[in-house]
Parts: sequence; structure tokens; C-alpha cells
Amino acid sequence: MSAQESARDLAHGSQLQALQAQPESAATGLPEDAAAKQAEVAMDKNGPAGSASFSKDAGQNTAAPPSAPDFERLIRNFARLLEQGSRALTACLDASNNSAMTGLSGEFAAAYRALCPIAAHWSNDPARAVEAQASLAAKFLALWAATLQRRPGETSAPIVPVDPADKRFAAPEWREFPFYDFLRQAHAILSQWAAELIERSADVDPKTRDKARFYLRQISSALSPSNFLATNPELIKETWATSGENLARGAELLAKDIEAGKGRLKISQTDTSKFELGVNIAVSPGKVIFRNSLMELIQYAPATGEVYLRPLLIIPPWINKFYILDLNPEKSFVRFAVESGLTVFMISWVNPDSRHRKKGFEAYMREGIFAALEAIEKATGESNVTVIGYCIGGTLLAMTLAYMAQTGDKRISSASFFTTQTDFSQAGDLRLFVDEERLKTLKKKLAKTGYLDASEMASAFNMLRPDDLIWSFVVNNYMKGKAPVAFDLLAWNSDSTRMTEANHLAYLRDCYLENRLARGKAKLGGRFLKLSNITIPVYHMATREDHIAPAKSVFLGAKLFGAKVRFILAGSGHIAGVINPPAKPKYQYWSGRASSGELEDWIKRATEHKGSWWPDWLKWVTRQAPKMVAARQPGEGALAPICDAPGEYVRVCY
Repeated sequence: MSAQESARDLAHGSQLQALQAQPESAATGLPEDAAAKQAEVAMDKNGPAGSASFSKDAGQNTAAPPSAPDFERLIRNFARLLEQGSRALTACLDASNNSAMTGLSGEFAAAYRALCPIAAHWSNDPARAVEAQASLAAKFLALWAATLQRRPGETSAPIVPVDPADKRFAAPEWREFPFYDFLRQAHAILSQWAAELIERSADVDPKTRDKARFYLRQISSALSPSNFLATNPELIKETWATSGENLARGAELLAKDIEAGKGRLKISQTDTSKFELGVNIAVSPGKVIFRNSLMELIQYAPATGEVYLRPLLIIPPWINKFYILDLNPEKSFVRFAVESGLTVFMISWVNPDSRHRKKGFEAYMREGIFAALEAIEKATGESNVTVIGYCIGGTLLAMTLAYMAQTGDKRISSASFFTTQTDFSQAGDLRLFVDEERLKTLKKKLAKTGYLDASEMASAFNMLRPDDLIWSFVVNNYMKGKAPVAFDLLAWNSDSTRMTEANHLAYLRDCYLENRLARGKAKLGGRFLKLSNITIPVYHMATREDHIAPAKSVFLGAKLFGAKVRFILAGSGHIAGVINPPAKPKYQYWSGRASSGELEDWIKRATEHKGSWWPDWLKWVTRQAPKMVAARQPGEGALAPICDAPGEYVRVCY
């Protein structure tokens, strides 16, 4: 028998055994911790769903094989599949989908431009081309030989070991059946080979190589054998066991998501119907005491008889809504601060539309931060405030402080920055979305509407982690036919917002493209901003696995301040590293002074602490102003309550 015939028989036998495997009786959704990982953090504990049980000794299925599919049910499910597929196609072809198709074609063009120089580097030189081909051929020959020596049920050391952190291949079939193990390893070999070619393309400029790495990750994730029915043993087994009902359910979920996205696929990551603002998320009691066209200001009710004299103002990002800091009572930073004796005020940004198109950073400073400071003084009688800025809210705060330093405005007495970038030279993969050509195209697009649609920023964030935030949901929702589970963090993540034309274009150019703030070239209110002029006490925290505001980038920015900076590095990512309450801490943190040198040098000198960093921040902020006064009730000052927290602006969706 030839090698080709042996391989064909081996693959055929593996497929049959996968089809005959005993299915699980009940489908399970993604567990909560896995969902949190997919929201952006490194918390994925998702295990395989519906694994079969096999004899390791003989390599045979010890359970009785199921009966053949119910063919009448199979025909009905096939009809449902066609019906829902037609529904999805109709939604895709809707006229409102033109912008989505334009955006997709733009990404394909960008990927082509990034990968072409890499291909040219290796193909234009015959010696390099032979080297690249020989390297790949040697690895595949080794894999082919190892696979031919195996029999179903036998185990042997793989050419590419199983990565326990990669949940796509967690099911035992990927290891126990040679056919699927071959697919898994072949995908890994090809991906690693392509990545090595990019790394070794020395004459290609670094930014192009960075873009090539990014788009290779998108391609590799999309072409994983776990994403296709014919090459995923779990999907084959599920389809066999349910007579195709999983695919019919999946097509219905797909159609609903395309309709919800108005012609653009908006992948459901959670069941948002299980959450209601003010009922089971964003529940800390308080009142909206001020409102203008750009924001509402919430004053939270006290939880102690006495409070610290100096109020706290929190400036959240406007890319998402503020209640990530008040997700639920167990995870609420707001509740922690209030129960610790702080009078807490929160800005809730408007979800902008075309009326706000000209609202740029100066408007956000004057109508946001300055308006809030004035309202706080009216509500409490205090003109000295401590302020927190989270993510882009922190970038705005840094710019505002630099402006205030020049104008002699001393109303902010100390500042805390949570995962905030002010130096964007090491801003991670998000900077790959910004170049002159993209900005030119984006400017024309935003001129028509006056805002960036929420789905576009959400898509960019999802592309940073395609395995967790895109393809895991594609497989779970549309192929396994399982509706996503209810999870508060993902509900918040799905509740994204628009960005104004002026604000977004300035953010991309001044920060990501030209890094003006770090270079002292950014302007606000007609003044050039210098972070070295900021001399008030600063608390600066980063998270170790952050892919939105990378720790190295945050550390570089922290060194630009003229103040004494306490720098904290928390475990996990952009969200989970921040939302790490003391009652249930999941991650540790490191502390020290921001100093010269690299982040790696700082980590070697830093002190490691177990548990949440929140108490460390509280000690830092209260030590500066320890005086206490009687608790302040929202509305008892000069500003009458407008409505209950969480307010009205946070409820606006598009």
C-alpha cells in the first residue's frame, strides 16, 4: 500500500470514529471565566464542551455507538438552515451594508500592502526562496512521517506539543485521532513558519513588519481547523448527534446578529437581555446633579457617617460607558470608594451624534472636566479635588493638567491614572490602524456623519484578540448553535459608544500617529502642553497583559511628568487588572517609583504584593488629605438632583 493510500485510510478511519463517538446529552455555553477572557482579559479557563470518552488501551470507543441521525429531523433542520441562511444573506445585501463592505475591503487592502514586502523579500532572491521552502518542507515531512506511524488510540510525542492555554484544541479528539492531530499541528507549523519569515525579513521596515505580524495573526486565526465543520471533531459530533439542529440554530443566531448590525455582522458575545441598568448593573445609589450637552455628573450617596473633606472625581473613557467602574456591588470601584469614606463624583459622557461633531478635546476639557469641577464646588463647597482618569479619560486628564499648570489653575490637588497612555511610541497593535492613508479615508467618512460608529471601534478591539473575541464566538454561536451566556463584563463591553468626528481624528493624529503630547507639541486652548509642568502627586497604574494600553507604553508616559509618581503594575489586562476588588482578588501587583530605564528594569526593583491594588491607592489618596467632615448627601448643596443614578445619557444606544 502506498503512503498516500495509508494516509487516506487513516484519515477516513479517524473521521468515522469521531462520528461514532458518544455525544454529550446537553450542550454547555462558555463558562463565565472564559467569557471574561474574551472581553479582553487573560482569564480564560474555558474547557472543551461535549468531549467523548475513549479507551486509551485499544483506541476504540467503549461506549455504544449512537443510532443513525433521524433523517426526517435532518431534512427539517436542513430546510431551517436554508431558510435562516437566506434571511442572513438578505440582511447582508441590505443597502445599509455598503459601509461594512467598504471597511472589509479596506482591511484586505491593508493586509495585502503589509504582506507583499515580506513575500518579495523571500521570493526575489532564489537562495532565500529555496531556504524558506526547504524549512517548511522539512517540518511537514517530519509531521507526515510521525502521523503515518500512528494508529487510532495510540499516543506519541507530537512535533508541535499541545498548548494547554489554547482552548480551541482542548477536546481529546485533537490529540487522540491522528487525522485531527495532523490538522492541528499542520496549522501550527504553517503559522509559525510564516511568523519566522516576517521576523527574518531584515530589510523590511519595522512598521511594515508589525503590520504583517498583525494581519498574519488575523489570517492564522481565521484559518484554524477548529473554525470549520469538516475539520473540527467537536462540530462533526454535535451535528451527528443533533441531526443538524446545531447548524439550523446557528444560522438563526447568525441572521439575528446580522440584522442587529443592520447588514454588518455584530457577533453576540453575551445575552444582554439579562442585564438592566440600575437594576443589576450600575446600581450604586446616587443622583445626577448636573447636565450639559456633553456629560452628566453623578454624585453617589455616602455609605459612612463621615467622609474625607476632599471630593473624588472620576473621568471614565468615552469609548465605552462609565459603569465598568460600577459593574455590580461585588466588583464596583465606586462602591469601594464610597464605603471607604470618599465623596465620589462620576462623569457620564453623552453618546454623541451628528450634533456633537465639532466637540474635540478642548470641549471635553471645558464642558467635561472644568464643568464638573465647578459643579462639585457648588455641591460641596470644596474647590480642591482629587481626580482619576481611566484610559483615554486619563489622556484627557493629563492634557488638562498640563493646561492648568500653565494657567495657574490649582483646583486638582492630586491625580490618578488607570491604564493611561501619554507616550504613544509603544502603543501596541492599535497604532497599526493609523496611517496617513487611513486617516484620509476616515476623515471623508466621518464628514458624512460627524461621528465614528460604535461598531467600528469595537471591531478594532476584537481584532486585537481574534481567537478569543471573534472566532470562539463564531464557533460557539453559529456552528454549535449555542446562544452566548449572560455575563456582566461582556454586556458592558457590548454597550459601546460613538466618538465625535473632531475628537476621534485629533486622538488618532495627535496621539497615535504623531505622538504630539509626549513631544510637547500637542495644543489645547491655544497652548502647547508639557507634561513636565505637572507637579501635583501622581498615582499611575498599568496592567501587565494590557493590549490596549501596553504596560511599556504607560510606563514611558509616567516618566514624562514633573511630579513624584507612584507607579503600580497590576496583573492581567486592561479591564480585569483594574477591576480587581479586595474581597475577591484574582491578581497581584507590583509597586515602586517611576524612574529612568526600561519597564523590565523597574520590575526587577519593584515590590510584589498579593491581592488587589485598590487598598494601596486608597492609602495613597487619603494620606494627602486626611481631614474628615459629615457625610454629604447628593442634592443637599447648591445643585438640586436631576434624576437618579445611573442617569439618562448612559441609556442612549444606537
